[in-house]
Amino acid sequence: MILTRRVSSSFPQFVGFAKRSFKSCKLPGDPSSSPSLTHGIHVFHCPDDVGIVAKLSECIASRGGNILGADVFVPEKKNVFYSRSEFVFDPVKWPRKQIDEDFLKLSKMFSATRSVVRVPDLDAKFKIAVLASKQDHCLVDLLHSWQEGRLPFEITCVISNHDRGPNTHVMRFLERNNIPYHYLHTTEENKREEEILELVLNTDFLVLARYMQAFDAGVKLIGATSHFVTEELDSGPIIEQMVERVSHRDNLQSFVQKSENLERQCLAKALRHYCELRVLPYEENRTVVF
Repeated sequence: MILTRRVSSSFPQFVGFAKRSFKSCKLPGDPSSSPSLTHGIHVFHCPDDVGIVAKLSECIASRGGNILGADVFVPEKKNVFYSRSEFVFDPVKWPRKQIDEDFLKLSKMFSATRSVVRVPDLDAKFKIAVLASKQDHCLVDLLHSWQEGRLPFEITCVISNHDRGPNTHVMRFLERNNIPYHYLHTTEENKREEEILELVLNTDFLVLARYMQAFDAGVKLIGATSHFVTEELDSGPIIEQMVERVSHRDNLQSFVQKSENLERQCLAKALRHYCELRVLPYEENRTVVF
């Protein structure tokens, strides 16, 4: 399973791979229950220093915001600081533009490598394109999860090297929801990469949904991995992994069913993590996942 993250207006960077909804934080008596309050997320990556958490808290509190939860990771002997905060605020008292300006000041104060704010109710949803192979299970699950509002993004198009018939479930779904389907016949000599890049220019990232099997190898554990894509096959930083035990009692049908279930769950979870700003790069080939 693979994903592409856009890093410029003209060329997307390929990324490969393979908590809860903020609304769930609303409890009786919780400040987040107020209809006038909006949820925000902030992630921070900078050199470690004294007082970072205090300054982050002060930034939010000084504008009348309230922190719902915060995760901090400071790896031993690395002199680096990672954090992710969820908070609520009144957008009248703390306008969206001012939020960016306030956190930018902190970013400069601590020479941050990364400081990103996202307000799901006010910011545009991420736009994704899906690159799918012949197998439908991850694609179908992704489409239905998107339709039910369980995944926080918009799907701009589906691209595939498989020519799906007009009366298939996938094609009917895409037509009903006005999602373009682009069939690109590929060969070893021509991967149609330039055409793919043209089709995904206006997306934030690209998801590649596919799978491999190991039934004939007699494995006892099967798994699915979601990871960022690098030039080297299946070697990008890992976002999520899931495993399940199999045995000699599994036949090909049950083996495939278990594999597909893992892949669907792993892909969906990795996408939610990415869209909710839970994934940060760590060292050369690792990730911090809050």
